[in-house]
Amino acid sequence: MSELIPAVIGLAATGAFAGILAGLLGVGGGIVLVPAYFYVFTLAGFGGAGVMQIALATSLATIIVTSARSVMAHQRKGAVDWDILRSWAPGIALGAGFGALTVGALRTETLQIIFGVLIAVIALYMAVSRPHWRLADEMPGGLWRWILSPFTGFVSVLLGIGGGSIGVPLMTLHGRPIHRAVATAAGFGVLIAVPSVALFLFMPTGNALPYTLGSVNLPAFFLTIAMTLITAPMGAALAHRTDARRLKRYFAIFLLLVGLNMLRKALMG
Repeated sequence: MSELIPAVIGLAATGAFAGILAGLLGVGGGIVLVPAYFYVFTLAGFGGAGVMQIALATSLATIIVTSARSVMAHQRKGAVDWDILRSWAPGIALGAGFGALTVGALRTETLQIIFGVLIAVIALYMAVSRPHWRLADEMPGGLWRWILSPFTGFVSVLLGIGGGSIGVPLMTLHGRPIHRAVATAAGFGVLIAVPSVALFLFMPTGNALPYTLGSVNLPAFFLTIAMTLITAPMGAALAHRTDARRLKRYFAIFLLLVGLNMLRKALMG
């Protein structure tokens, strides 16, 4: 038990940090949970085969709870665009399911490389994007929707995130106000996490990580949920007293370093 205490403290701190970031920047906690889980599990002596799969699956499990709460909160303000959610739901869920099967078939080192590259791309976009950028005035329909919606679900599962880092830029680039994009992207999180986690629960990794159901580590899940419930409101309150645009630039630098470090560990061992 004494050997697990540092891991418990690390997981609690991870959940607290993720909650503050979610409230402060409107960024889903998954984008920091996955690398944090990976490092905490590894430092606790549970690295090796399957650890990245467990980190991704556990992150997505927490997103079921946090995204559902977020959607309900945004709905009370009438900010959720249900037309987008309904029309994009089948493709997102399909892509998420395929993403879970892909994660189950890949080695930890491969998943680390994919995560590192995609996080670096997201970080660079966050650093250089501008609010006035537009690709079109309406969300894609028809064939483009059936290309982009599975892509959103698939890539989000490979990153262990709820889709906000992809869905929000996608919607703002197509003329949706930022507050409606953030609210609607929270719904993307539920559509991504539910089907993928349902599959992950039946994907044992063979890793010795205690109390893991399929690929979802239960202690990490419950600790994260408990801490984010406490700290997310703190982050939201802090957001009103800080320069969010400047903080996002700093966070983009932090993400870029996280992505590059994940690549380094995958390539150099």
